[in-house]
Amino acid sequence: MIAVIQRVTSASVEIEKVIHGSIQQGLLVLLGIEDADTEEDIEWLASKIVNLRIFNDDAGVMNVSVKDTGGDILLVSQFTLHASTKKGNRPSYIKAAKPDIAIPIYERFISVLAEALGKPIQTGKFGADMKVSLFNDGPVTIIIDTKNKV
Repeated sequence: MIAVIQRVTSASVEIEKVIHGSIQQGLLVLLGIEDADTEEDIEWLASKIVNLRIFNDDAGVMNVSVKDTGGDILLVSQFTLHASTKKGNRPSYIKAAKPDIAIPIYERFISVLAEALGKPIQTGKFGADMKVSLFNDGPVTIIIDTKNKV
Protein backbone atom coordinates (compact mmCIF):
# COMPACT_ATOMS: atom_id res chain seq x y z
CA MET A 1 0.00 0.00 0.00
CA ILE A 2 1.04 3.53 -0.64
CA ALA A 3 -0.45 6.37 1.35
CA VAL A 4 -0.09 10.08 0.70
CA ILE A 5 -0.96 11.78 3.98
CA GLN A 6 -1.73 15.49 4.05
CA ARG A 7 -2.31 17.51 7.19
CA VAL A 8 -5.35 19.66 6.45
CA THR A 9 -7.48 22.37 8.00
CA SER A 10 -10.33 21.00 5.87
CA ALA A 11 -10.90 18.53 3.05
CA SER A 12 -13.81 17.09 1.12
CA VAL A 13 -14.58 14.68 -1.68
CA GLU A 14 -17.37 15.33 -4.16
CA ILE A 15 -19.00 12.71 -6.37
CA GLU A 16 -21.43 13.83 -9.10
CA LYS A 17 -21.61 17.32 -7.56
CA VAL A 18 -22.58 15.97 -4.11
CA ILE A 19 -20.26 16.06 -1.08
CA HIS A 20 -19.64 12.43 -0.15
CA GLY A 21 -17.21 12.97 2.72
CA SER A 22 -15.70 15.98 4.47
CA ILE A 23 -13.60 16.85 7.49
CA GLN A 24 -12.22 19.87 9.26
CA GLN A 25 -8.81 19.61 10.97
CA GLY A 26 -7.20 16.26 10.40
CA LEU A 27 -5.67 14.14 7.66
CA LEU A 28 -6.54 13.57 4.03
CA VAL A 29 -5.19 10.15 3.11
CA LEU A 30 -4.91 9.03 -0.51
CA LEU A 31 -4.52 5.24 -0.57
CA GLY A 32 -3.14 3.03 -3.34
CA ILE A 33 -3.59 -0.73 -3.04
CA GLU A 34 -1.63 -3.48 -4.80
CA ASP A 35 -2.16 -7.24 -5.08
CA ALA A 36 0.62 -8.03 -2.61
CA ASP A 37 -0.97 -6.07 0.26
CA THR A 38 -1.78 -8.11 3.36
CA GLU A 39 -3.55 -7.83 6.70
CA GLU A 40 -0.15 -6.97 8.19
CA ASP A 41 0.13 -4.00 5.80
CA ILE A 42 -3.36 -2.85 6.76
CA GLU A 43 -2.69 -3.01 10.51
CA TRP A 44 0.76 -1.43 10.26
CA LEU A 45 -0.30 1.45 8.01
CA ALA A 46 -3.46 2.26 9.99
CA SER A 47 -1.44 2.43 13.20
CA LYS A 48 1.27 4.52 11.55
CA ILE A 49 -1.24 7.05 10.17
CA VAL A 50 -3.19 7.47 13.41
CA ASN A 51 -0.03 7.83 15.52
CA LEU A 52 2.06 9.93 13.11
CA ARG A 53 3.10 13.02 15.10
CA ILE A 54 2.68 15.76 12.50
CA PHE A 55 0.47 18.24 14.36
CA ASN A 56 1.96 21.07 16.40
CA ASP A 57 2.11 20.93 20.17
CA ASP A 58 1.83 24.02 22.39
CA ALA A 59 5.45 24.91 21.60
CA GLY A 60 4.81 24.84 17.84
CA VAL A 61 6.72 21.58 17.34
CA MET A 62 5.26 18.72 15.28
CA ASN A 63 4.83 16.32 18.16
CA VAL A 64 1.09 15.45 18.28
CA SER A 65 -0.89 12.83 16.33
CA VAL A 66 -4.31 13.15 14.71
CA LYS A 67 -5.62 10.86 17.44
CA ASP A 68 -4.21 13.19 20.14
CA THR A 69 -5.83 16.25 18.53
CA GLY A 70 -9.24 14.65 18.13
CA GLY A 71 -8.96 15.34 14.39
CA ASP A 72 -10.65 13.41 11.61
CA ILE A 73 -9.49 11.40 8.62
CA LEU A 74 -10.80 11.52 5.05
CA LEU A 75 -9.69 8.41 3.14
CA VAL A 76 -9.76 8.35 -0.67
CA SER A 77 -8.75 5.37 -2.82
CA GLN A 78 -6.33 6.29 -5.59
CA PHE A 79 -4.97 3.54 -7.83
CA THR A 80 -2.76 6.02 -9.71
CA LEU A 81 -0.36 6.07 -6.75
CA HIS A 82 0.99 2.79 -8.16
CA ALA A 83 1.76 4.32 -11.56
CA SER A 84 4.96 3.19 -13.18
CA THR A 85 6.57 5.90 -15.29
CA LYS A 86 9.85 4.17 -16.10
CA LYS A 87 9.09 3.59 -19.79
CA GLY A 88 7.57 6.15 -22.10
CA ASN A 89 5.19 8.94 -21.13
CA ARG A 90 2.02 6.97 -20.51
CA PRO A 91 1.90 5.63 -16.94
CA SER A 92 1.28 1.93 -16.40
CA TYR A 93 -0.98 0.86 -13.54
CA ILE A 94 -0.09 -2.84 -13.67
CA LYS A 95 0.88 -2.88 -9.95
CA ALA A 96 -2.47 -1.44 -8.82
CA ALA A 97 -4.83 -4.11 -7.54
CA LYS A 98 -7.95 -4.81 -9.57
CA PRO A 99 -11.28 -4.04 -7.86
CA ASP A 100 -12.00 -7.66 -6.86
CA ILE A 101 -8.83 -7.61 -4.72
CA ALA A 102 -8.66 -3.91 -3.86
CA ILE A 103 -12.24 -3.33 -2.62
CA PRO A 104 -12.09 -5.87 0.25
CA ILE A 105 -8.68 -4.50 1.29
CA TYR A 106 -9.98 -0.92 1.11
CA GLU A 107 -13.05 -1.78 3.19
CA ARG A 108 -10.94 -3.63 5.76
CA PHE A 109 -8.56 -0.67 5.92
CA ILE A 110 -11.46 1.69 6.66
CA SER A 111 -12.54 -0.55 9.57
CA VAL A 112 -9.05 -0.91 11.03
CA LEU A 113 -8.35 2.83 10.64
CA ALA A 114 -11.64 3.74 12.34
CA GLU A 115 -10.88 1.38 15.21
CA ALA A 116 -7.38 2.82 15.63
CA LEU A 117 -8.69 6.41 15.55
CA GLY A 118 -11.63 5.64 17.80
CA LYS A 119 -14.24 7.17 15.51
CA PRO A 120 -15.68 6.83 12.00
CA ILE A 121 -13.60 7.63 8.93
CA GLN A 122 -14.93 9.83 6.15
CA THR A 123 -14.36 8.33 2.71
CA GLY A 124 -14.68 8.74 -0.99
CA LYS A 125 -16.23 5.96 -3.08
CA PHE A 126 -14.00 3.27 -4.51
CA GLY A 127 -13.73 3.57 -8.29
CA ALA A 128 -15.82 6.73 -8.56
CA ASP A 129 -14.81 9.89 -10.41
CA MET A 130 -14.09 12.09 -7.41
CA LYS A 131 -13.23 15.74 -6.97
CA VAL A 132 -11.05 16.21 -3.90
CA SER A 133 -10.64 19.61 -2.27
CA LEU A 134 -8.28 20.39 0.56
CA PHE A 135 -6.51 23.12 2.46
CA ASN A 136 -3.09 21.64 3.20
CA ASP A 137 -1.89 22.90 6.57
CA GLY A 138 1.81 23.75 6.63
CA PRO A 139 2.03 22.38 3.98
CA VAL A 140 2.66 18.95 5.47
CA THR A 141 2.60 15.95 3.12
CA ILE A 142 4.05 12.54 3.99
CA ILE A 143 4.31 9.49 1.70
CA ILE A 144 4.40 6.01 3.23
CA ASP A 145 4.88 2.74 1.33
CA THR A 146 4.22 -0.41 3.36
CA LYS A 147 6.79 -2.22 1.25
CA ASN A 148 9.48 0.06 2.76
CA LYS A 149 8.78 -0.50 6.47
CA VAL A 150 12.35 -1.22 7.47
